[in-house]
Amino acid sequence: MYKYIKPLFFLCFLISLSSCNKSVVQKDTSDQKVWEMGPFLKQDAENPILTPNPELVFLDPVSGEETAFEARNVLNPSAVVKDGKVHLIYRAQDQKMTSRIALATSEDGIHFTKEKAPIFFPENDDMLVYEAFGGVEDPRVVQGPNGEYILTYTSYDGKTARLCLATSTNLKEWTKHGPVLKDPKNINLWSKSGAIVVEQFGVEMRAKKIDGKYWMYFGDTDLFMAHSTNLIDWKVLENAENNTMVSVLHPRPGYFDSRLVEPGPYALWTKDEINLIYNASNAANNNDPNLPKFTYAAGQALFSATKPYQLIDRTKGYFIYPDKDYEKIGEVNEVCFVEGMVFFKDKWFLYYGTADSKIGVAIAEN
Repeated sequence: MYKYIKPLFFLCFLISLSSCNKSVVQKDTSDQKVWEMGPFLKQDAENPILTPNPELVFLDPVSGEETAFEARNVLNPSAVVKDGKVHLIYRAQDQKMTSRIALATSEDGIHFTKEKAPIFFPENDDMLVYEAFGGVEDPRVVQGPNGEYILTYTSYDGKTARLCLATSTNLKEWTKHGPVLKDPKNINLWSKSGAIVVEQFGVEMRAKKIDGKYWMYFGDTDLFMAHSTNLIDWKVLENAENNTMVSVLHPRPGYFDSRLVEPGPYALWTKDEINLIYNASNAANNNDPNLPKFTYAAGQALFSATKPYQLIDRTKGYFIYPDKDYEKIGEVNEVCFVEGMVFFKDKWFLYYGTADSKIGVAIAEN
């Protein structure tokens, strides 16, 4: 019998070796909820799909200097399908840590060609007071009822992050509409990460009205909500008794989301429910002991289709987390930050930042 052991061992070794280049599921799917999207498979043979290019240079209108706008990092992308291609709208950082938003396109959702200059950046305009120091960050793009593009992004002035909004008809020329929280009592609040509720129409994700209003999840501590009738002017959902913002999702001690929660891509509406993929951070203590402290991983939450502020269910664990070197080590260690998702070639492509330095993709069958 001994003579068969070595060949069997060698065969097992070859199988395990070959599997190293295959996409792998990030979680045990036996406990996957029926409403949960996925499982998503990281494309390990191709990831990271986008890395910084210090040779891309443009004339910065604020400084007047030639600037390598993505010399340091590329991260936290949104994505839309347009003209049969995936358009990746991503955050690009220069060596001074100023962020701008750039564009890359792909015919297969994996191999991208970058535009030579950013498509959205601080300029000498009314928004410069909010954008001059840190720039513009973390885009999320959906479409309006007429196909126009709605961009939520974070402006950073070096002190306060503010959730802001812009619109475009072609993804390259944008009109800025200022902070989402325009009310004087909220204008200086730390706010970011606006995920608008959308309905799927083929490859298009269009903002969905619920009871006459568009809805948006936002925040990077608890999650809060805002609503609008025109996608431009938004009001924060408040408690009528004390006029404070209503928290609709909060961190949980002992779990992967024990430190904070933050929206991922858009929130996807169906007639039965709203699915929100969200990012989360693991606290320094009273956390998930299986993850390093401050790890960014992602889970999913289920809200009512008619009452988007009503939480119905959420996943107990995460479905994607950092386990590759380029996800564990970078500008910020231990980060998988999901922010872009498209329905493309009958599959779901989920794009995420890795260690705040590069960009990866995971794919799920429809």
